[in-house]
Amino acid sequence: MNHLTNSRKEKGEVTIIDVWAAKKRISSLIHKTPLLESQILTEKSGCPVYLKLENVHNTGSFKVRGAANKILSLNENERKRGVVTFSTGNHGMAVAYVAKKLGIEAVICISKRVPKAKVDSLKRLGAKIEIHGDSQDMAGERCYELEREKGMTVIPPFDDPYVIAGQGTIGLELLEEIPGLSNVIIPLSGGGLLSGISLTLKSNDPGIKITGVSMEHAAVMYESLKALKPVQLEEQNTLADSLLGGIGLDNQYTFPMVQQYLDDLILIPEDEIAYSMAFMMDKHRLIMEGAAATGIAALVGDHVVQQNGAIAVIISGNNVDLSVLHNIIQDYSKKGDSKHL
Repeated sequence: MNHLTNSRKEKGEVTIIDVWAAKKRISSLIHKTPLLESQILTEKSGCPVYLKLENVHNTGSFKVRGAANKILSLNENERKRGVVTFSTGNHGMAVAYVAKKLGIEAVICISKRVPKAKVDSLKRLGAKIEIHGDSQDMAGERCYELEREKGMTVIPPFDDPYVIAGQGTIGLELLEEIPGLSNVIIPLSGGGLLSGISLTLKSNDPGIKITGVSMEHAAVMYESLKALKPVQLEEQNTLADSLLGGIGLDNQYTFPMVQQYLDDLILIPEDEIAYSMAFMMDKHRLIMEGAAATGIAALVGDHVVQQNGAIAVIISGNNVDLSVLHNIIQDYSKKGDSKHL
């Protein structure tokens, strides 16, 4: 278990007012997602555990909230010039989906590492795809080239006030539905999801604990927090591919917000991510990608200290290759679930 003591900074430029504005702005496209109490995790943890199912969106992940808020904020001329983004897959699908709904041209820049399932989904959504380089950072370079060449509007995957506020609407739903909420476990990469949710929750109750979870390999935000500044890392293969990518050396919003709001950060080994993906298929019949399973692994692997009050786990997405899931389930079936329960 890897914990990181957070340092505090002055609050960033995104406010709870922006989150309420986002809720109203995206209401025509985004609906409240289900909240499921997990009896087996509740029994294991000794307190109520709720799963916030962001994997049921049409695009399969929470990213559609931030993308919708950003794109819907554009003026008519900006919409006519089209939008462009770079993504490990989920944000790209969100941008493609919203752009298609609004009749806006979209170009999605991705790296060669993006899994086939996500590439196929992007193609079905009708967006133009450009594959550039071996990392999200390299795909991002191409994205900004298109901004300069064609005047397209970049829809950042996380470091943007509209995107952060859009993700923050999840926090509003949690506050509405869970009395006595004490800890929220959130997958952490670029920080847009954690920044938005934690801003919303701590604006209402500063005592709510924010626990970030990431994979052990190439956890850029973790290393950046240790270094007290954004850093770059070479990407590595991981089941939690949605958590890959840099946070931007010129990060303006999410890095200081994560510094301010994060209470604990846990790094999850690959075998525990795999186990938790299969565990959720077995116990709840839920398909989730590796990034989403990091939150489950934090509980299944006993990385979270038992406490009073309810725990919410953000199930961030379900976009995983079925071949990967098949192999994971086969291995789980051989080992059984006695290892962790």
